Order: sequence, then C-alpha cells, then structure tokens
Amino acid sequence: MDINNNKMLQAVTWDDEQQAVILLDQRALPDAERYIICSSVEQAANAIENMTVRGAPAIGIAAAYGIALAAVNAERLEIEISANQDYKLKIINQAFDRLAKTRPTAVNLFTALERMKACLERSKNNLKLSNILLEEAKLIHSEDIANNKRMGELGAELLPDDAVILTHCNAGAIATGGHGTALGVLRSARDAGKKIKVYADETRPLFQGARLTAWELARDNFDVTLITDSMAAALMKSKKIDAVIVGADRIAKNGDTANKIGTYGLSVIAKAHGVPFYIAAPFTTLDFKAETGADIPIEERSESEMRILINNQHVPDSVKVWNPAFDVTPHENITAIITERGVFFPPFKF
Repeated sequence: MDINNNKMLQAVTWDDEQQAVILLDQRALPDAERYIICSSVEQAANAIENMTVRGAPAIGIAAAYGIALAAVNAERLEIEISANQDYKLKIINQAFDRLAKTRPTAVNLFTALERMKACLERSKNNLKLSNILLEEAKLIHSEDIANNKRMGELGAELLPDDAVILTHCNAGAIATGGHGTALGVLRSARDAGKKIKVYADETRPLFQGARLTAWELARDNFDVTLITDSMAAALMKSKKIDAVIVGADRIAKNGDTANKIGTYGLSVIAKAHGVPFYIAAPFTTLDFKAETGADIPIEERSESEMRILINNQHVPDSVKVWNPAFDVTPHENITAIITERGVFFPPFKF
C-alpha cells in the first residue's frame, strides 16, 4: 500500500523527498489543518511528548518512522565524517532510548520500537540499513490501516441498523495510521449501510473530543453532537444510547483497559444504564506483561493543561492540580473488546 498516496486522513506520513516525518499538528485543530516537518529524532520525540501527534497507534507509527529517520541521518553523518558502522548504530540506539521515554502508557509505542529493534538486529550489517528500517516503518503503518478496517468490519456487526453511539476522546483516523479504531467501527458501520448518530464527549482537559472527534466526524459528514463529559449520565437517562465505543492505549491480560481519563467513569455510567460498553483497539494494544490494570503505568501531565480556563482565566497557583492522562476501566465493565483478530467477550481470553 502506498501510504503517501492514500486518500484517508492521516496523522503521520513519511516524505521520501524531504527524508522527514510529516505530522498533522493536532494541537491546531479544529481551527487550522497544519503540518509539522520532523527532520530529526529530537523533533519527532518532542512532537509525541507535546501531543502534536497522539493516539496510541499513531504514536507507535511516528516512533517507527523516528527510528528510520535516525538511520537516514546517521548514514548521512557517516558519509560526512567518515564514521564507522558502530558509530551509526550508536546513533540509532540513542534514538530508541529517546523515543521510549516520550509517553509511558501507550503500549503501541513500545511494540513498534521492539519491532524496529528486531529489524535493526537482523539488518545491522546491511549497507542499506536506512532503507530496510524505513520499509519496516511503512509496513507497520500500512498494517495498522488494514487492521483498523478489519476491526471496523467486526465491530460494525455489533451495532443495530439505526445506532446512536457515545464516544470519548478521539480514536479516529488521526489517532491511528488511518480509518480509526472506535471511529473506524462507525465508518465501517456506515459503509455497510447502517445509520449512525454520534454523541462525542468533549474530553477534558485537552478537549480531544471537542477539538478532534467532533471535527473529524463532521468532516466526514456524520451526524455528530457534542456534549460535556458531565452530561453523559443525563444523556443515557434521557435519550436512547445503543452503545459506548472508545479506544484504548493499553489492555491488560485480564481485559482491564487504560484509556483517556474519564473513560472509567463513562463505563460506570454505561453499566448503570444497561448500555453496552465496547473497546476497539488493535491487538498490539494488548500487554501480556500486565496481568491487570494495576500493572499499567499512568502518565501524569503538566498542571498547566488544567490551569487555563475559559476567557483566558487561570486557576490560582495556590490550588493544587492532579492531572492523570489516563484511567483504567475494569474488565467487568466492558461488554466486548474489538480487535482485528476477533471480538473478545468476558471472560477475556486473548
């Protein structure tokens, strides 16, 4: 699959001419659709950390391209200073270390890096190492798109012909290689002829639902309505909601799932109202080293994300801030986990 000629909305691409990673700057959405050129590993790492690119699968793809970028730059430097192969490998291994420190919760980041490291070990003596690593990164990207489409087909079968869905954060095309996980299920359901109406949580504090999901769905002509996170219970009580569908950043062996903060509360509300609660995520999101959700590291982000209020007002500095980026939904609150390898129901046996 030619990634760069694919017409789907994409968060991450590789530019062969510039030998650089091109990222859709998701911080600028929905006001502007702009792109950031990353020509160094440090730029790519910063873009992952500051959420220029976000969404577990997209982070993994960006990191894979980051390793390819390190190899390209190392080979260029090798020519300039007549360095040996060991020096080139040292630069590439430094890139692995840097990228691994960017976001701790999204397991796709580490899965992609492990795959790129295995590719490096197989090919480290090859004179065309950068080409080999780049092809591996492109393969990770194209496989993610194919997996999302398969996941979408399987998930669409769970929805009625006329479905009203609530989603949280953004698990769309821009959080993945393309098509999306949770939103990919909705795209596939619509492609299958089903009528889909979507409610999107705004998803505080960075408003990924309001800024990204609402924008992405409106861009694709979905019937989408925005609500605040605190309206979900009232919505389920007053209107018919057929399902909640969200993505995941890491899934433990027992089915506990880490996703954007607020997902756990939404699962409690859904369970109280008898609404099916679905997780849609690629199989690479499973972390078999994590027995339960208690083993999943939860990233805590800067206080500044919560201190700025509407009209540029600020929370007083004397007020403490707790800002976890994710929470863990216990497996008993999950109706099914949708992956490209199948739909898993409790008790979860992957």
